Amino acid sequence: MTQSLSHSTTKNNGKEGMKQEHVNQIQNAISAIEKRNIQNVFFVACGGSMASLSFGDYFVTKDTGKPSFVYTSNEFVHSQPKGLNENSLVILRSHSGTTPETVKAATYARNIGALTVAISMDTESPLCKEAEYVLHYNYKDGSNAIDGEIGIYYTFIFKLLKTLTGDEKYDRGIEQLSNLEGLIETNQEKHKEAAFEFGKRNKREKTIYTMASGAYIHHAYSFTSCLLMEMLWINSNAIHSGEYFHGPFEITDYDVPFLLIVGEGPSKPLDQRALDFVTKYSEKVEVVDVSKFDYSGVDDDLKEYFGPALAGPVMRLYADGLAEHTGHPLSVRRYMWKMEY
Repeated sequence: MTQSLSHSTTKNNGKEGMKQEHVNQIQNAISAIEKRNIQNVFFVACGGSMASLSFGDYFVTKDTGKPSFVYTSNEFVHSQPKGLNENSLVILRSHSGTTPETVKAATYARNIGALTVAISMDTESPLCKEAEYVLHYNYKDGSNAIDGEIGIYYTFIFKLLKTLTGDEKYDRGIEQLSNLEGLIETNQEKHKEAAFEFGKRNKREKTIYTMASGAYIHHAYSFTSCLLMEMLWINSNAIHSGEYFHGPFEITDYDVPFLLIVGEGPSKPLDQRALDFVTKYSEKVEVVDVSKFDYSGVDDDLKEYFGPALAGPVMRLYADGLAEHTGHPLSVRRYMWKMEY
């Protein structure tokens, strides 16, 4: 349900806050959740949208004890999971709101009786019209980052986690999102030169592997599938750091490139173990160490939540570096949007 709401903004510690229309959209969805006996949560989308939702699944699973699942939209519709019912929350995302599989997933979930929340940049899109509740984010309009896709989704997830657990730390998380825009800019600036050099060194590579764990495995998947394979036509595979030693490490050699995300959080030892090994045998290892990000204004117990929000914009720079040196714009497609599939 999309409502006509005020475009005034809230203020947070003297910083520009979220627009009131977005505040209201999020609160409407949370109020509906509070009225339901939510027993499980489904995160449903495709490609990069699925990856962007998946960190929510990670923290719902880790923090709440509620069963949580990530589905690519088409499989969600075809597999018809038995756990989906009127006590389910289904969170869907499509950047444009037009992804046919995700629209069908919203229709299927509503027909079952689940509570549906759609996230998109276009409130008039088929997805937003199909879902019960809509979270709209601003895109390329000069708005504060808090009104962008990261800020909107994080605010909603923090509120969802607070609803499911009652823990006050998520209230602090929402307050500290006022630092988001500055932190994104600071950490991108910190990695800009390294990303440019990464592109220069790897411009002729035909294969680049990515590796991560915890909430960051979704960044590795997105970087692999959406940036390297889709946008740059570079062969790749996303390797979970904990699975590296159970098969994939056999392809490691001195001339095999890896991009490894060392995360902030409980799975960091998995990343460190993989890093210790891969740097012994490959001379082409690039590391993005999330634990060394600038977290100014973020409490220590919230760093593991903010890390994924900052890692995405930083990882994008590494794709930009490859695009710059390969002469292959990220906007070029061979099949996508050009033919029937």
